[in-house]
Amino acid sequence: MADVRVAVLVSGTGSILDAMLGEDVPVALVLADRRCRALEIATDAGIATELVDRQDFGGFGGGFDRWGFTRRVKDVLVAHDIDLIAMAGFGTVFARPLFDAFPSRILNTHPAILPAFPGWHAVEEALAAGVETTGCTVHLATVETDAGPVLAQEEVPVLADDTVETLHERIKRCERQLYPRVIKDYIESLMGTAPTPGS
Repeated sequence: MADVRVAVLVSGTGSILDAMLGEDVPVALVLADRRCRALEIATDAGIATELVDRQDFGGFGGGFDRWGFTRRVKDVLVAHDIDLIAMAGFGTVFARPLFDAFPSRILNTHPAILPAFPGWHAVEEALAAGVETTGCTVHLATVETDAGPVLAQEEVPVLADDTVETLHERIKRCERQLYPRVIKDYIESLMGTAPTPGS
């Protein structure tokens, strides 16, 4: 498993990254699109870090150069000899060049049972819809956001007094358990010891 080099893409607190490290996922690089706590976690663990700052590509407004940003991230990942990418709360949507460079090698976790509630506001939308259960999905990332093949899902009940914050925290606890396990299984499949997930 150590022969597969995993890059974890982060934007926030690093709680999912922390869970991956606790489960011995072979993380070779942590890449962020903004300065965040996750980079500190990686540094403390002795893992290489890269910051490809969105602000250098137009920031968060309508002038954002998505293709330029994507090409820069792709070049960094290639330079680090990355085999598998795991997005962990990463806040930027990529353009096609990254998916062309890493076909079926980009994993993501999403706080809903896809195909329900794709997009950035999945927890809010689940609460607004009044569903009794939601959960998390680990899937292959594709150019179309949250539409790639599902690798694993786990349900989380919606409680009567839930807020966006309380529900999201329970979903995150689920993600922190499910995602590292799925990544390790996917690594085994890449090494030829198991069928490729989603095939």
